[in-house]
This record gives sequence, C-alpha cells and structure tokens, in this order.
Amino acid sequence: MKILALVLSFALSVGATTPVLAYDPTEKSIAALEADLAAGRTTSVELTKAYLGRIEALNPKLHAVIMINPEALDAARAADAARAAGKAMGPLAGIPILIKDNIETADPMPTTAGSLALKDNLSGRDAPLVARLRAAGAIILGKTNLSEWANIRSTRSISGWSGVGGQTRNPYALDRSPCGSSSGSGSAAAASLAAATVGTETDGSVTCPSAISGLVGLKPTVGLISRTHIVPISHTQDTAGPMTRTVADAAAMLNAMAGSDPADPATAEADTHKSDYLAALTPGALKGARIGVLRFASTFHPETEAVFNRALDSLKAAGAVLVDVPEPTGIKGVGKLEHTILMTELKADLNAYLATTSLDRVPSRTLADLIVFNRAHVAAEMAVFGQESFEAAEATKGLGDPDYLKAKADAHRLAGPDGIDAMLAANEVSALVAPTTGPSWLIDPVLRDRGGGGGAGYLAAIAGYPHLTVPMGQVDGLPVGLSFIGPAWSEARLLSLGYAFEKQADARKPPLYRASAQPDDPSAWIASGLLPTP
Repeated sequence: MKILALVLSFALSVGATTPVLAYDPTEKSIAALEADLAAGRTTSVELTKAYLGRIEALNPKLHAVIMINPEALDAARAADAARAAGKAMGPLAGIPILIKDNIETADPMPTTAGSLALKDNLSGRDAPLVARLRAAGAIILGKTNLSEWANIRSTRSISGWSGVGGQTRNPYALDRSPCGSSSGSGSAAAASLAAATVGTETDGSVTCPSAISGLVGLKPTVGLISRTHIVPISHTQDTAGPMTRTVADAAAMLNAMAGSDPADPATAEADTHKSDYLAALTPGALKGARIGVLRFASTFHPETEAVFNRALDSLKAAGAVLVDVPEPTGIKGVGKLEHTILMTELKADLNAYLATTSLDRVPSRTLADLIVFNRAHVAAEMAVFGQESFEAAEATKGLGDPDYLKAKADAHRLAGPDGIDAMLAANEVSALVAPTTGPSWLIDPVLRDRGGGGGAGYLAAIAGYPHLTVPMGQVDGLPVGLSFIGPAWSEARLLSLGYAFEKQADARKPPLYRASAQPDDPSAWIASGLLPTP
C-alpha cells in the first residue's frame, strides 16, 4: 500500500492543507451531488478532495483502495472549468468513481488484478466501459482492491485478499469478510470513498460484496457492457457492473456503461437492447407485478429467513403478487458443468489477455508463467492460500475440447431456458426473488471463506442473465440483500422493481465501522478508531 500513500499524499497536498473539508459527500447520491455541483454548493475539485480525505482517513483500516489516480484533481479542475464556461455537461459530470483493479484505465495506474505479477501493468488504454464513464463526465478517482485474480486462483482463498492490496475489510464490522471478488469496490462504496464504484462478476463477484456491504449491485446480461481490456476469467460469464448505495445510482451508472463494442462480440446486441434505465424507474412498479419467490434458495439460517420474510411483506405492501416457485429439476449438477467452463476459459482467455500486455512490463506471458511466478514468490503470494485452480486450468485441453463444449451447452440450457426462463413462464411471473446471501462471516486465515453461497445468483451467472441485489435489512448489524433475477436484457424491469422495493422497505443503513460484529460489545464500535469517542 506504499504507492497509494505516496500518491494520496501528493493529491491532498495540491491546494489542500487538511483532508477535512467543508463539503461532506457521505451517503450522498449521484443526483444529490450533481444538484450541489449545479447550484454551486460545491465544486468538483472540492468533491474530489473530500473523497480523497475520506480515503486517507478510512482506507488504512479498510484496505479498499489500491491506488489513487494522480490525474484525478486535474480532471476535476477541467470539469469545473467546463461548468463555469457553460459547456454542455454529461450526466456524471464531475462525479468521482472508483474502478476495480482488473479494469484498465489510461491513467498512470497499473492494472494488477491484485497480483504482483502485474504490478507494472501500465497499459495506457481505457477499457471501453471506462471511456464511456469519462464521456459521461465521470472522474476516475482510483482503483479498488479485489480478491486476487478475481478469486479464481484457489478454491480455498480468502475473499478480499490480494498480494498487492492486502486484506479488504467490511465497513460494517472490520473482522468480517467483504466477500468477493469486487471486495474493495463494495467496501469503498459502502464507506462513501467515492460516489459509486465499478465491479466485475463471473459468479457472485458483484452481487455478494454488494449484499454484504449494504449496497445495490447489478450484474447485467453478459454482453450489455464491454469486457475489452478487463483481466478475464470466462468470456461466457464475465461482465462488469455498478455497485452503488441506491438503485437510481446503479441505473445512472448503467446508462453510462452499457453499449456495443466491436472488439467484444458478446456486445453485438447491446445497443439494440439498452434503454434509459434511470427514466424507467417508478415507485409503483411493484403494483400488480407477479413475483416468483425462490424459497428453495433461501435456506440460510433463521435470522436471514426472518429478514427475507419482512422483505416479502414489503413487496406485498407495495402491491406485488407473490408466487412460490418450486425448484427446477436438473439444476443440481450445473455447478460441476460451470467448473469445466471456467477452468477451460480461464486458461484460454487469460493467455489471450497477457499477449496484449507490454512484454517489458509483464514478463509473465501465459497462465503457466503465472504459476511459475507464484512458486517463485511464495512468501508474498502464497502464504495465505495456494493456486490449485490455476493448476487445474493449465491442465485443460482448450476451447475445442468436446467435454468443454458439451458442458457449456448443457450449463446454459439448465440455468437459462430450463431454469430461469422456465420458472418465469410456468408461474407467469416477471421476476424471481431470493436472499442474495447470508450475513458476512469472520475473516479466517485458517478455515478461509466459510460463508456466502446459497441464493439463486449462480443460475443468473451461468445463464448470463441479469441479477440485481438491493438491501433488505440486517442481521446483528450485518447487511443482507434481496436478489431480483430475470431473463436476458431485463435490466430496466429489474431496476424498476428494485427501486420500488427500495422505496417501500427503506432498509439500507450506513456502516458504523465496528471492530467486531458482537452485538453485546458496544466498546468495539470505538476500538476501531473510525468513530469519535463520545
């Protein structure tokens, strides 16, 4: 984290004497920030410095941010100058955003995927989704920590840990997991270290950290957002998505990020299917809506069940008609099929990505090279967990392997047409709901990750369908989320349903940065050092 400290110190020193500034962006929505900018109640420079101040104060505990963009304040000054000159402003004009550190930006920040093997991976190129955010006026504030290699290196990893960024922590209780792999994006958004963040998901990596950090997280249809210049796992399942504190902010971010990219064939239909997601939001969207309840995917523990039942009451109070949906036959084996897909595509896709990097900056040119690198840097890279998934992927036979091709076809059919689509059609419902996951678990270097799982998000991930999580309440002060799942390209409907639920339930509470989640130890709230002593 030394590079972050140096850049942050430089950024705050430019025209600032203290990180405590007059304007407080904590918990403010994008719309509220834009209104304050338009009314002159703040400037983009002041807003950017305010977020930098929050990062300086909170990040030593959270380890959510890997790198500050040294050009962020220059971009903020340019936004203020354009506003003062009366130039047309984009919908995210002057709004600071943090980007997960497996997504390339043209700024002088390496894209590391959390690995020391990519610590010098300065590409000088924007991923198309980043270029779209810039075109909408957003300021790229920096990069967020993540589960190293997006949590694909080991089956016994610890969510939120990377060789570059260390262990990300949950702002609701610092001894609890942030989930992954978009761990830093979740922790940073929850702690108001930026107006919003961007994560990526292959299976659960946007929705799980969002739910566990009290956020709205959207994993869109695969192909709605370009994956070009993102460190890959699987071209079948990878996608980026917004992580925000409100549904409206997620819709605003998706408006900016969505669209076709000639370099990513999966996005060929994106421009045809994208719409104005923000304009589609309506607080009455649940009235008369038939919603399928996946009770078979809600078996966590009684406390989460109780929060889920209250969420169902909120859906009914908003006018929804709830229909219990039975579990489809045949989906039990879909996880094994997914493993074959991910291992095969990881090798092919990661090798293809590494071939596009600079040889001078990234000596590791293949997955096999990365395996050798990790063995040569055991103390820094493998003291916490190993690389058995990397090794399994290296042993796969390529994209032409008949077993892989069959697994890919069968998995999509079981999760999509025979799974989500069949449940929607047979029960005449417009969306499916279930708890996203249970509350956060303890960070444990011995037993590793022991929580998460469950829910129904894996079906959406494997099918490539959209999955939205919205805060539905807390268990002992730890957030849990409600999942909304629909067919391909149904983001506008899911966001509108989630918006109506958000307004009805009003379930999100800001983090308190407790040292521990133990409800009988209020002194732990102060021991974290992040709250003032009464």
